[in-house]
Amino acid sequence: MNYLSFSTMATAAMLIATSCGTSRREEVPSQKDAAVFESFSYKGNDDFYAANPLPDESSFYNPILPGWYSDPTLCTNGEGDYFLATSTFTYVPGVPVFHSRDLVNWEKIGHVLTRESQMKNFRHQHVSGGIFAPDMKYNPANKTYYMITTNVGAGNFFVKTQNPWGEWSDPVYLPEVQGIDPSFFFDTDGRAYIVNNDDAPDGKPEYPGHRTVRIVEFDTATEQCIGERKILVNKGWRPQDNPIWCEGPHIYNIDGTYYLMTAEGGTAIDHSEVIYRGKSPMGPFEPWSGNPILTQRDLDPNRPDAVTCAGHADMVQTPEGDWWSVFLACRPIDGDYENLGRETFMLPVNWTEDGWPYMTRKGEAIPLIASRPGVKRGEKVTFGNFEWTDSFMSPALDMEWHTLRGDAADLYSLSRPAGHLTLKCSDVPTTEKDVAAFMGRRVQHHKYECETHMIFEPSDSLQHAGLVVFKDETHQYQLARRAGDDFDRIVLRKIDENGASEIASTAMESDVKGVGLKVVSTGKSYDFLYSPDRGENWIPVMTGVDARHTSTAVAGGFTGTTVGPYASRI
Repeated sequence: MNYLSFSTMATAAMLIATSCGTSRREEVPSQKDAAVFESFSYKGNDDFYAANPLPDESSFYNPILPGWYSDPTLCTNGEGDYFLATSTFTYVPGVPVFHSRDLVNWEKIGHVLTRESQMKNFRHQHVSGGIFAPDMKYNPANKTYYMITTNVGAGNFFVKTQNPWGEWSDPVYLPEVQGIDPSFFFDTDGRAYIVNNDDAPDGKPEYPGHRTVRIVEFDTATEQCIGERKILVNKGWRPQDNPIWCEGPHIYNIDGTYYLMTAEGGTAIDHSEVIYRGKSPMGPFEPWSGNPILTQRDLDPNRPDAVTCAGHADMVQTPEGDWWSVFLACRPIDGDYENLGRETFMLPVNWTEDGWPYMTRKGEAIPLIASRPGVKRGEKVTFGNFEWTDSFMSPALDMEWHTLRGDAADLYSLSRPAGHLTLKCSDVPTTEKDVAAFMGRRVQHHKYECETHMIFEPSDSLQHAGLVVFKDETHQYQLARRAGDDFDRIVLRKIDENGASEIASTAMESDVKGVGLKVVSTGKSYDFLYSPDRGENWIPVMTGVDARHTSTAVAGGFTGTTVGPYASRI
């Protein structure tokens, strides 16, 4: 890789800025106790996409939403509009909403949770706390969209709207619905139900992972649960095998037959989806003898381009009568680890002659290229290799950016100066379970590069700012500028369970106000570089840095890796 070449993304950002009347070649003044970021660029370059171009205009890549878009939920209003949402845990804003008219071309239109009043007790939760497994459904009886979910720091709640492009209501908490992963079911007779994962009967599990699926009726007029909660599934589809974590349930009424679909096996390589059916939403339900209807656990983990951990599905019927499913899965490197987290995939639903749905059968691999005949793929899609640049010219943050546990509005500015992102050096570092001066965007490729140009003059040796590759509180890399004894330094800090340590450092002239910072990922390793001359030359700080440190295989948790600017005084 030529580290001495000028970044085309940075050039594009400068041209955009110049056309708007602000030349980015003119250094803005540094700000006391703050870092000023001129632009940020991200470019994906995965080998699979380069080597496997899509064969026709109806084809699409899996995952359709790469990066940690986990726990997908899918619904339709019956008028040709489809909506998809995913988990965000303690990232803010919460629960992104995508819209499509054809299930292939998706556009992010906003987030469900955008206000502090909707995100109770986020502070002091782990990154993988917060919002679990949202479920979004449309109720034609009152023309209202509902999103119900678990906030692990507060309980189960729902919000609603009649305009998914706009704001959603404040939460209505449901203390009688215990456990996790609630979902709504609106039946054709106007009655409504909530189904979710809960404890073992009487709170007495027979083994670790022993759970139940329960249901309760819901009155949409009073917004209260009515009647007793009932157990639909105890343990799983083969209780004699002690199955674990029957969760993420959904109910569908298909021509008068009720189907109950749940995940099983946990969210790692044994993850799967199973199906039941019955004559009433209150049960009883019988499992299909052909379960699971989706899994990859029976395949060789060393196969090329492996997809693993498939499960937690939802499905929807099109006006043409066919069914499609979305679900989460992972794309590990060498069957071992990755930094992408659990991603959203999509496949058609097939049906047996006796009326059972399935996505994969035993030994069948999830394809990384699929198609929906009759649908034309647009120019702007959510999958494959792509480039993305934020020149910070908008008065509001781009929807790709997230903060942690709060909106961080008192820690950043897009107007001082205009056309830049200014981050205050915060007393809360990215290692704490609180709101830090950090903006992260999802890592969506194994191979990618991102860079920024930062103007920062640390006023003391405690201040540092730059780019952070972030998995959680104890798994990070920070490429930063900080003050040294004689010169400012560009340092690479590794964050682990023992705290922060500088694993590389290089001196730079203190009178250099602006500095370029770059992260290049090969999937297995990172290269960290800086530029003292606006990207004309890139100087390695450290190369071949282990990317496994920020992977789920090492860190655990439910999110993938994010990358973005930060500023700290600790």
